[in-house]
Amino acid sequence: MKSSSEDTDAGARGVQQADDFYVRLPVFHGFSRLMEPSLYQPVPDGWLIGVADIVQSTKAIANNRYKAVNMAGAAIIASVTNALENRGFPFAFGGDGASFAVSPQDESAARAALAATATWVKEDLDLVMRVALVPIDAIRAQGLDVRVARYGPSPNVSYAMFSGGGLAWAEAAMKRGDYTVAMAPAGTHPDLTGLSCRFSEIPTERGLILSLLIVPASDAKDIAFRRLIEDVIALVERSPGAGRPVPSNGPPLRWPSPGVEYEARAWRSKPLLLRRLGAHAVALFSYAVFRYGISMGGFVPQVYMKQLVENSDFRKYDDGLRMVLDCSPALADAIEERLVSAASSGTVCYGLHRQDAAMMTCFTLSVTRPDHFHFIDGARGGYASAATALKAMLN
Repeated sequence: MKSSSEDTDAGARGVQQADDFYVRLPVFHGFSRLMEPSLYQPVPDGWLIGVADIVQSTKAIANNRYKAVNMAGAAIIASVTNALENRGFPFAFGGDGASFAVSPQDESAARAALAATATWVKEDLDLVMRVALVPIDAIRAQGLDVRVARYGPSPNVSYAMFSGGGLAWAEAAMKRGDYTVAMAPAGTHPDLTGLSCRFSEIPTERGLILSLLIVPASDAKDIAFRRLIEDVIALVERSPGAGRPVPSNGPPLRWPSPGVEYEARAWRSKPLLLRRLGAHAVALFSYAVFRYGISMGGFVPQVYMKQLVENSDFRKYDDGLRMVLDCSPALADAIEERLVSAASSGTVCYGLHRQDAAMMTCFTLSVTRPDHFHFIDGARGGYASAATALKAMLN
């Protein structure tokens, strides 16, 4: 018979294993393996699913506020990461929002980060952000789940892939007003250390930037949907650079930086004028370092830029395939033709948006480490416009 101390130790080990669920997941390489069910593991009982999005993001994008919308979405990831002291957890950037999963031990920190970010988005970006934390038990009560895999686009970072239908249900619940996280008091500022957007828009090299969202239709058969996703990925994999929208030498960096105002607003403590001056100075210094290839203190610009290209998050799966591709019009047409056929057979619903450039928002806690994240979206509507087209099809 076990002693009470043995039971306590076993319980503690169980909590620790659940808390380390994500970092213990094996990383898979090769995006073509995305739809293999064995790669995905259900999040542990008691976990919570965080969801956030910008209200009326389409209107904001129509007013040319692409960078503000993307900055808000990436801010969720930055604030929660910093609140969790840079411990690994699964997240997905969605352009005008983000999704993630956290353990019960991290609930209070994640909740505070969400509340503070919603306040900052309203006060500093003049946007309205919805945020919610949904218990995994509520999702499983609907016959759905949240399963997670880790995809490594490079040896340096991994991004979470989500399946099971739970993220989509959590987002719909948030939009109904369920599980809402209230905004923090006025003046509350999240810790957005590492968040920046200094790079200029990335013009297409192959003809156009295609943003696409593909989700299963309500009556889709799993095998038919999987085959469709694998077909689309195969089309892209055969294209030059697998559709990567970031050129091999990195995105353009110019002075003055187009995102410096947002970066200044992400800083804390000082009056905004001083933050602006500081952000301009840092951006100018960064421009000089990259422009002239200046190495210092273990930082080598050419190495960082190579890592940036490899680490870029331009394709993912979060209950549907989401990609931003630099491709030829012929490839975009071929993808659309395949999707039209699949939609007519009741397999998928989808949204596409074509534009002439992509853009990048960065999350870099240390420039001397290789594990920096770079989130890609289209620069003329991107995911938000593709989502609008998707909603029209769903309706």
